[in-house]
Amino acid sequence: MMVSTKGRYAMTVMVDIAKNSNGKYVSLADIARRENLSNKYLESIISILIKGGMLKSLRGKNGGYKLTREPKDYNISEILRLTEGTLASVNCIMQEGVTCDKAATCSTLPLWTGLDMVIESYLGSITLKDIIDGNRKKMLGDYCNKCSAL
Repeated sequence: MMVSTKGRYAMTVMVDIAKNSNGKYVSLADIARRENLSNKYLESIISILIKGGMLKSLRGKNGGYKLTREPKDYNISEILRLTEGTLASVNCIMQEGVTCDKAATCSTLPLWTGLDMVIESYLGSITLKDIIDGNRKKMLGDYCNKCSAL
C-alpha cells in the first residue's frame, strides 16, 4: 500500500480542521496557509471529503469547513479509503474482494490477504482524536521497538 499525496493531504486537512475549528468553520485559506499547501489542490481534496460525508461546508464571510462528527468518531482507514479508493497492498485484492483469476491456486494470496487485514486493523484502530492528542503509544504500539525518538 502506498498512500498518495491526495491521501496524505486529506489527513492533513482533517487534522487541521479538527485542531482549529473549536466548533466554528475553518476557511480553506487558513488551512492552506497553516499547512503550506496549494488552495487549488486542497479544493479538490475537500470536495471528496464533503461528498464522502466527512466534512460540511458553509459559504460566506464566516464560512469554511467543519467535521460532521467528533474526531474520536473518524478512523484513519475510512479517511484513506475515501481518498485512495482502496488500501489494498496488491492489485489483485481490492475492497470488493479478490479479483484475480488465479486466486484458487495462488500460493501467496493468503500472505497479501493477511497483510491487508493487518493494515485495515491498524488504520481502523487509530482515530483522528488519537492523532490530535499525539497518542504516539497507540500509533506506534508494539510495531516499532526502535522508534523511541519519535
